[in-house]
Amino acid sequence: MVYGNIGIWVTDSTFENYRSLNAGFPYGADNRKIFDLHRTADGHLYAATQFGLYAFNTAEKQWVKFPLDVQINRFVAVQSINDTIYAINRSWLFKGKSAGIHTRFKKIELNGPIDYRKTVPLFLTIWQIHSGEIFGLPGQLFVDFLGLVTVFLSVTGLIYFFFPGWLRRRKRRKKKIKYQVSMSRWSLKWHNKVGAWLFIFLFILFFTGMFLRPPALIAVAKAKIAPLKYSKMDQSNLWYDKLRDLHFDVCENRWMLSTSEGMFYMKPGSLTPVPFHVQPPVSVMGINALECNGDSAFLVGSFTGLFRWQPGHHDIYDYTNGKLYKVNPSGRPIGNYKVTGMITKPNGDQYLVDYDRGMIPLHHAAPFPDMPSQIIRESRMSLWSLCLEIHTGRFFQFLLGDFYILLVPLISLTSAMIVISGYMVYRKKFKHKK
Repeated sequence: MVYGNIGIWVTDSTFENYRSLNAGFPYGADNRKIFDLHRTADGHLYAATQFGLYAFNTAEKQWVKFPLDVQINRFVAVQSINDTIYAINRSWLFKGKSAGIHTRFKKIELNGPIDYRKTVPLFLTIWQIHSGEIFGLPGQLFVDFLGLVTVFLSVTGLIYFFFPGWLRRRKRRKKKIKYQVSMSRWSLKWHNKVGAWLFIFLFILFFTGMFLRPPALIAVAKAKIAPLKYSKMDQSNLWYDKLRDLHFDVCENRWMLSTSEGMFYMKPGSLTPVPFHVQPPVSVMGINALECNGDSAFLVGSFTGLFRWQPGHHDIYDYTNGKLYKVNPSGRPIGNYKVTGMITKPNGDQYLVDYDRGMIPLHHAAPFPDMPSQIIRESRMSLWSLCLEIHTGRFFQFLLGDFYILLVPLISLTSAMIVISGYMVYRKKFKHKK
C-alpha cells in the first residue's frame, strides 16, 4: 500500500496497478492527507490523517473515524507493540488495545524532559501570529477579514492613484465626470478611514509574513521564546503542537519520538521523553520521513535532505551521496532535496520523494513508474492548496526559477512599508485638515 496526499492505494510489487482504498474518508483532497498507515500483527489497519485517526472496517470495506477528544485533529503517527496500538496527534499520545474500529483509546499527556524550560519556536509563534491561529478561531477569522481589507485598500489605492489623471483627461474632452468624482472621493475617504483604523494589524500581518520564507526565515529558524500569555500556545501541556512522528526501535527496545524540539526516546512504559545528545538535521518545517536503516540506524528526511543517523554516534551521513554531513554555514533551512517521503520496493530499490521533483532513485538508476491517470483524476489539488501555492510564491517558480523564494519577503516588506508610509501621509495631509 502507498499513501500520502493522494490518500491510500493498494498496489502490486511493480507499482503499476492501483486500487483505491479511500472509502469512508470525507470528500475532498485535503481530507485524504495521510501521514501514517499501520497494520497490526492481528491484521487491523489504522491511518493517521490530517483530520483524525481512522481504522479500516473490513466488513464494510471503508474507513471509520474515532471520535476522540482533541483540539488538534492532525494525527501524525500510528504504531503498535504486540496487541497495543499507539498513536499521536501533534499534542497527545493515544493508547489502546488493538481491536480495529472497536479500539478504545486513552488520551495521555507526556511529561516534560528533566530540566525542561517551557519554550516554543519563534518561527512557529510568528507563523501563528501571521495566520491568526495563535488566538484560535477568532484570530483566524480576523486575519481572513484583514485579507479582505487588503484587497479593499489595494483597489481604493489604485483608484486614488490613477483617477485624478483620468478625470483631468475626461474633463479636457468635456465628458461627464460627476459620478467618477463622487467615486474617487468615496474611495479616498474610506481608504483613509479603514487604513487608519487597522494599520497596526496590517503592519503585523505583512511584517510577520516576511519571516516565513528565506532569507528572513534563517534569522528565526532556531530561536525559541516563552509562549505568549493567554494565547493558544500558552498551554499546560508542554508538548502542545510539538509532536511530529513516532517509531518503535526494536533493536534498542525504545520509542523514537520526533518533535519540534528535536529527537527524543522513551522506554516502553515511560512517559518522559529523553533528548538525544546528537541530533539529526531536520528542517524547521518538520520531519517527513523516519525509517529504520540497519541496526539502530535511521533515515531522517525533511526539507533539509535525507540523512543516515545512528543515535549515540557523532557522525551523520547524507544518504543521497554517502558523504559526512556538514552544517550549512549559510544557515539555509532548505537542502538540495526537499524530502517528503520514501518508498522501498520489494527488491530493495529505494526512492526518495522530493517535493518538487517527485520520485528520485537512491543508489540505482531504475525509474519509478509514472503516476496512473486514475490517481491523478481522483487526487486533484484542492482550492485551498492552490491558494497556498500562490500565497507562498511557489506557484510562480515556473516564471522566476529559484528567485521565487524572494517573492514573499519582498512583497511583505514592501506592503509593510506602504502601510506605515500611508498612515504617515494620512496623518500629515488629511487628519490635520480636520
